[in-house]
Amino acid sequence: MGSDLGPAELLRGVVSAASRFDATLYAVGRQDELEKIAKENSIDLSGIGLLDAPDVITMDDKPMSVIREKNHSSMANGLRALAHGEADAFVSAGNTGALITGGTMIVRRIRGVSRAAIGTLFPFDAPVLLLDSGANLDVTPDHLEQFAFIGSLYMRQMFGIESPRVGLLNNGTEETKGNQLQIDTYQKLKRMDGINFVGNVEAKTIPFGVCDIVVTDGFTGNLFLKTVEGMAKYMSQNLKEIFHTNFLTKLSGLLIKDRFAEFKEAFSATKHGGSPILGLRAPVIKAHGSSNARAIESAVGQAIRFAEGNFNEEIESFFAESPTGESDEN
Repeated sequence: MGSDLGPAELLRGVVSAASRFDATLYAVGRQDELEKIAKENSIDLSGIGLLDAPDVITMDDKPMSVIREKNHSSMANGLRALAHGEADAFVSAGNTGALITGGTMIVRRIRGVSRAAIGTLFPFDAPVLLLDSGANLDVTPDHLEQFAFIGSLYMRQMFGIESPRVGLLNNGTEETKGNQLQIDTYQKLKRMDGINFVGNVEAKTIPFGVCDIVVTDGFTGNLFLKTVEGMAKYMSQNLKEIFHTNFLTKLSGLLIKDRFAEFKEAFSATKHGGSPILGLRAPVIKAHGSSNARAIESAVGQAIRFAEGNFNEEIESFFAESPTGESDEN
């Protein structure tokens, strides 16, 4: 109910996903309102279950509203269904802070995991996973150590990379670069078993395959994410203008039209759908707030693939046998 484009667009995405994937899908929200919107927009909900939720969390609400004032919102009710085993995965295009808070307090973290983190996948020539991209503004070296392990396991399972390379985002590649967090984290990752740590990586080198996983705090990660998104959009707009300069450039543009469309598609949220919140006991996918129907369809597909794997079981097993870092209270 709380996405930027409203329920109609999300319902279209859910209906499209239901026809594409072998899964039972539920839309959570104000049931009467959803049925009315579907009727007004000629959206057939016959194959979709509806879970009623009277409250609505807006993008301006505080994160704790999902637990306190609006604990019967579509987000809260959906997360409870996931926590109680009534669903296998949950997708939301709503308030990120509320989703992180609800995921942590309702679904809860895997035992031994100190912080859940948002994992954003960059569609470079080889995919790169960014952890964290916005969930944890302040972290310790122990948290980043856990992100490195969780990210490595995710890239092995989802992309079949046998030994994913982990890089620590920094302002230089030397071992002594950065503030105390980066310096201390470097020493931890260098000694950590079970990951392939390749050292510090600079932001400018990440698109060129220096690593498979970028580890950083959520504040820095979110800045990096939004910078990449903004530059990709800027480059696309300017290239389009260049190819419309004169007859010859328009002709050149026609020759590379398909390739240019592929470039734009690679950085489009409609293709990848959303970002997994890694470290929770069940799959939660954060879709972009402005997700259209196709993006929601993609996010549902991503959630299904996540739920079908044994990613969380492997994390649980690892931390049960050899926990790393200091676990916060779950």
